[in-house]
Amino acid sequence: MFVGTMSGLALAIAAFVGGHFLFAGTPLRKMFAGMVGGEARFRMVFSLYSAVTLIWMVMAYGRAPFQPLWGDSAFLRLIPAVVLPFASVLLVAGLSTPNATAVGGERAAELPDPAPGIMRVTRHPFLWGVALWALAHLAANGDLASLLLFGGMAALALGGMKSIDAKAQHRMGAAWGPIAMGSSVLPFGAIISGRAKFDFAGIGWARIAGGIALYVVLLLAHPWIAGKSVFLY
Repeated sequence: MFVGTMSGLALAIAAFVGGHFLFAGTPLRKMFAGMVGGEARFRMVFSLYSAVTLIWMVMAYGRAPFQPLWGDSAFLRLIPAVVLPFASVLLVAGLSTPNATAVGGERAAELPDPAPGIMRVTRHPFLWGVALWALAHLAANGDLASLLLFGGMAALALGGMKSIDAKAQHRMGAAWGPIAMGSSVLPFGAIISGRAKFDFAGIGWARIAGGIALYVVLLLAHPWIAGKSVFLY
């Protein structure tokens, strides 16, 4: 039941995605943190829970029955090739740039520029990278299992931004103002509105090169990760 069936995959996705929404910014988080001995210990327990449910989800997806929903086409297969380099740059830049929305990111609010580099494009670069990765794979894989997996991951990434902002604002109080003013959830929103200027120097060629390198590594490792080469779609 837990792997090898569509219901098992749905249950795994519900456990992983639902767990994040359930404990992200609800009173349950505070309650469970008190039960396990504080916020730091809760983060450790929740990290373990996330790892276990993620492994379960990946295994369930790999063994789920194939139920096609839409036909294969060269155009749909091209979408990941076009989108994923941008997603990879967002992932690398998001992980390597001080970010006040990250866990323990309050120190970023104390910097002279609380929204540097990629943060001026969006204050959730990592989540946008995950969302683009998920949506691109969803388009290229027209089956029910992929709809559940990649749709669930996209929903988690996109839906989590509002909750993360609310928690960051609650933690930082007035310090959140300059961050919200100089950045946006929607990519390029703050730049288009004139609240921020594009900061290429803050992003840097190193992060762009790192993102492209990540894309190439994932491309070459795809047969081991997903069981098939992207060149044989």
